Amino acid sequence: MKKLTKSAKEITGRHALSVRVKTSKFKKKSSNQWLARQLNDPYVAEAQRQGYRSRAAFKLIQLDEKFKFLGKGKTIVDLGCAPGGWTQVAVARNKGRGQVVGIDILETKYIDGATLLCQDFTDEEAPQMLKDMLKGEPDIVMSDMAANTTGHQQTDHLRTIGLVELAYEFAKEVLAKGGIFIAKVFQGGAEGELLADAKKNFQKVVHFKPDASRKQSPETYLVALGYKGRCENKA
Repeated sequence: MKKLTKSAKEITGRHALSVRVKTSKFKKKSSNQWLARQLNDPYVAEAQRQGYRSRAAFKLIQLDEKFKFLGKGKTIVDLGCAPGGWTQVAVARNKGRGQVVGIDILETKYIDGATLLCQDFTDEEAPQMLKDMLKGEPDIVMSDMAANTTGHQQTDHLRTIGLVELAYEFAKEVLAKGGIFIAKVFQGGAEGELLADAKKNFQKVVHFKPDASRKQSPETYLVALGYKGRCENKA
């Protein structure tokens, strides 16, 4: 059995009660199932208790518990930042120093300590807009982006992989040497050329599924540690 991370032990231990949802002829079965899942999800309750905007904050917390990449004074780019859970964690771990820049096609409410851009990252001008906002080379480029689902599994997979590839190419352009790239992927994780290129350009590349990721979800995270740098890549 997989060992739980520190935060997972605390959260699942704190929330043991379950809530039953009464069925209604005015609600679809799927709506009742979603509501029951939300009410009985310990991460939803803990996110509300701690003031995080989404349960996804704990995915980043648990990634950091595993790989220890966040810390005081980091320069961080958060791709697909709305509603802001990952950005909140990044700002808190920066302890008033460094820089956190986030971008999302959806508007993200103000977060003290972060610079937020409402823009589609797939737009041609978006990467340069981010570069202009940065005060230096980022230590971390992280992406929790996922394409809107169409219901067709193969199409959804290809669209999400396309976002991962865009995020990865951006990371290679801006990361400081020794930097870290993290991105949400689906199904079997990063594949083919992208995975091979990541292994060439980073010291260590792994996949990791945080405890906060729902068991039934196909998501996992590509974690690329120790960027070798642009000059070394050209050699």
